[in-house]
Amino acid sequence: MSIWEYANPVKFIRTTDRLLPGVSMAAVLCLVTGLVWGYFFTPDDYRQGATVKIIYLHVPAALMAINAWIMMLVTSLIWIIRRHHVSALAARAAAPVGATFTVIALATGALWGQPMWGTWWAWDPRLTSFLILFLFYLGYMALWSAIENDDTAADLTSILCLVGSVFALLSRYAVLFWNQGLHQGASLSMDKEENVADVFWYPLLVCIAGFVLLFVALVFLRTQTEIRARRSRALLAREGRT
Repeated sequence: MSIWEYANPVKFIRTTDRLLPGVSMAAVLCLVTGLVWGYFFTPDDYRQGATVKIIYLHVPAALMAINAWIMMLVTSLIWIIRRHHVSALAARAAAPVGATFTVIALATGALWGQPMWGTWWAWDPRLTSFLILFLFYLGYMALWSAIENDDTAADLTSILCLVGSVFALLSRYAVLFWNQGLHQGASLSMDKEENVADVFWYPLLVCIAGFVLLFVALVFLRTQTEIRARRSRALLAREGRT
């Protein structure tokens, strides 16, 4: 079996229809377990108090905001190289999901940062690159909506995705690039001194799994919707010519 078989819209819809219930239930289970565990069964931090528990929303949302764009980059490259329509539509489907995760990350970051830094926002390099990534999400979605021809829209948004990937990578690795600024180091790190304590780390991993599964479920569902919408537009255009 080849992965390229799923470039067939019918096969993609049939396969994701079978996977969606299981992925959705697993997402709900992980999210509920991780958030309840993290918020009610972990102690307050000795410096940050209860504020540290924002980590269970902020870190998974920020992680998926970046990885959603990377997923869009991969599917956009597949479109450019192999012209598989499902990959272009999957990138389009992922954009609103990634943008929503970005908003959650920015909002929870402000809530977390205000009592720690004394301000809701700082032009920290890491925060700024993340804000620019959000603007790229908005531009990507606006470009899809502004162009009537789906193939032309896919071409132009793929190029935009390539450019925006610079800021996705900056957002991901800014913790390594810049040691200065208000933003703390990586919460998940191979360096034991930087990594969060195990009491916070385990529920955080469950929350991250929940966000990953939620992203997959939403992209499956939205890609199906995009495929059906494209099919409907094609039928309407054909009827208009006859």
